[in-house]
Amino acid sequence: MKPIPTSVHGMLDYPVGLLLLAAPNLFGFADQGGAAVLVPRLIGVIVIVQSLMTRYEAGVIKVLPMKIHLMNDYLAGALLLFSPWLFGFADSPVNVWVPHVAAGLVVLIKKMPGKL
Repeated sequence: MKPIPTSVHGMLDYPVGLLLLAAPNLFGFADQGGAAVLVPRLIGVIVIVQSLMTRYEAGVIKVLPMKIHLMNDYLAGALLLFSPWLFGFADSPVNVWVPHVAAGLVVLIKKMPGKL
């Protein structure tokens, strides 16, 4: 499987960032508080800021190399995937931890075939 073009990657980054910001409300765990809410919201902000600063078609400031952007995407995916265990909310109801794991898996699986 070939990596997605940077133009498509850029078009996906902004909605993904917004989705992560809204995830606690969308999946009904905003009242949980703590890391369960902070992790997706923080990563959402980072995704949007990183996208604005990346040297690709969707970037505005264009100072961040795409290679660094992709490495940050891997790190964000891994953090999302393992955050329920790292931050102690894996015993919470499934609507709290499953979105983190699912989002992390999607990011990592989608990125695996690509080259850094």
